[in-house]
Formats: sequence, C-alpha cells, structure tokens
Amino acid sequence: MAGLSRLPMRVRSGARVAAALAMVAGTIAVVGTEPFAAGLASISPPTIFAAAVLAAVATAAAAWRWRVVCAGFGLSLPWAEAFTAYYRSQFLNTVLPGGVAGDVHRAYVHGRRIDGVGLAARAVVAERVAGQVVQLVLTLALLLPLGITSPLAPLALATAVAAGVVAVALAAVVARRRGRELLRRELRMLRPLLATPLRLVAIVAASVVVIAAHTGTFVVAGLAVGVTAAPQDLAVVALLVLAAAAIPLNAGGWGPREAVAASAFALAGLGAGAGLAVSAAFGVLTALAVAPGALTLLGGRFRSPAPRGIIGKRRTA
Repeated sequence: MAGLSRLPMRVRSGARVAAALAMVAGTIAVVGTEPFAAGLASISPPTIFAAAVLAAVATAAAAWRWRVVCAGFGLSLPWAEAFTAYYRSQFLNTVLPGGVAGDVHRAYVHGRRIDGVGLAARAVVAERVAGQVVQLVLTLALLLPLGITSPLAPLALATAVAAGVVAVALAAVVARRRGRELLRRELRMLRPLLATPLRLVAIVAASVVVIAAHTGTFVVAGLAVGVTAAPQDLAVVALLVLAAAAIPLNAGGWGPREAVAASAFALAGLGAGAGLAVSAAFGVLTALAVAPGALTLLGGRFRSPAPRGIIGKRRTA
C-alpha cells in the first residue's frame, strides 16, 4: 500500500478503475451475462421518473446536511448554492472514477468563494463521514438483530462477521500511539459539530432521509427486475449494497457494488443473478437521476467568484 501511495496520481487512478472493472467483469463471469443484460433491459420511463424524484429528495437532504455542517464550522453556504453544487457533485462522482471527484470539486468551489479552501474541504469531509457513519449504524441496527428464522439470517451473520473484523482492525489502529493522536486531532476538529445536540440531530435526520431515498431507488430497481422478495427485505439488502457502493474503489459507482450485491442476494436466498441484475439497474437509474448535475456544468454555474480576499486587495490597491 505504501508503494502504491507513492505512484503518480494518474497511475493510481488508473489502477483503481482497472480494479473496479475487474470486479464487475469477475462478477459477470461468475454469475453470467444474462442477469446483467436483464437489469439493463428493466429500465423504463416510470422507473427513471421514480429514481429522479428520489434523487431530488436525497439531494435536498444532503445539501441541508452540508449546510448544517458548514454552520458548525462557521462557514456560510446559501441554500441554492448547496443544492446545485450537491447535484453537480453527485454527477461527477457518478461519471468519474473513485467516487470522490465531485466532493473535491464542491469543496474547492465553496472554498474559493469564502477564501478558505482548507476549511471548506474539512467541512465536506466531515459531512461525508457523518453520512457514512449514520448509514453504517443504521445498517448494523437493522441487520444484526435478525433472528435465525429470518430468510436474511445468513446475510446478518456475514455482516456480523465483517463488522467484527472491521472493529478489531480499528481497535488495533487506535491502540497505537499514532492512531490515538490522529483520533484526538479529528475529534478536536469536529468539536463544533459534536458539542451541539440539535446540530447532531439535524445531521442524523438528513442522513436518514438520504439513505431512505437511495434505498427506495434500489427497491424500485428490484421491483423493475422482477425480484420476488418483499420490499422490506429488498430494503435491508440495499443497505449493505449501498455501504459497498461507498467504497472509493469504483468506476462511476461500478465495482464493489456488483460483487457485494451478487453475494448478498445469494446469502439471502434470492440468487446471485438477481443481485447482479438489480445492481446493474440501480447503477443506470442513479446515473440518470443525477443528470441534472450536468446542467449546472453546462450552464456555467461551476465557475466560482473570485475569493473575497483577492477582491479586497484589488479594491485597496
């Protein structure tokens, strides 16, 4: 890993894309091409409309969460700017490898406007991490209590094992002095958010809305494909697949999502082919649903005004 981190950024990006595409190709090779093609063929105008509505809800909630986090850091962020920038961010995350390029872009544009790129980047990172933490807690809270009589019991067991491995790994990192120092530094930076209960409630509430909307899109994809599972079972599986989609080792969202979807559906007794089909449909639907983000790019809204500090210097020169 250390050697990989010293490689040029272009090489690392190419390696991530290659790894993501290899995961998709490997999943298709194991499961077959028919489920993948069936997922793509299931896309229809009604499913696209439903995905677009759910994406609008998720974007509004995520933009609100970003504004709440920015307020905690003392940064200004108008609603219109947050909403359009988040749409643009999601579009870039979908069409570019890695899944974080859009977040880097919105942090830079916001930072240029307020003359504080570093603090704006910190706010974006905190906002994304907060959303992922809520998603992880919600996923574990719904999966782990499932009893052995539940059809999703094997999936719950696999999730428990994975959570245990991650917990042990994190504990090993924190046990080291460098890990403890890093944790303390991050907690100090996040103190403005952690010290205000109402702000935390708002962040959690917004995150739940975002997760619910994305889960709804996954359920729409499942119903379009023709999966016979109950919508609530699809929603539980969706949470695990969405967690995999957040791994920054993808090509426009494709990669770990397909592998985990096939595995999760197989463990849940729904068939790996169904998982791949639903994941393929979900990938296309989410890409189409965030297409309004492209309009902000074409409309020139991505151009940020000059930093206030630079304007001030020119006026006093």
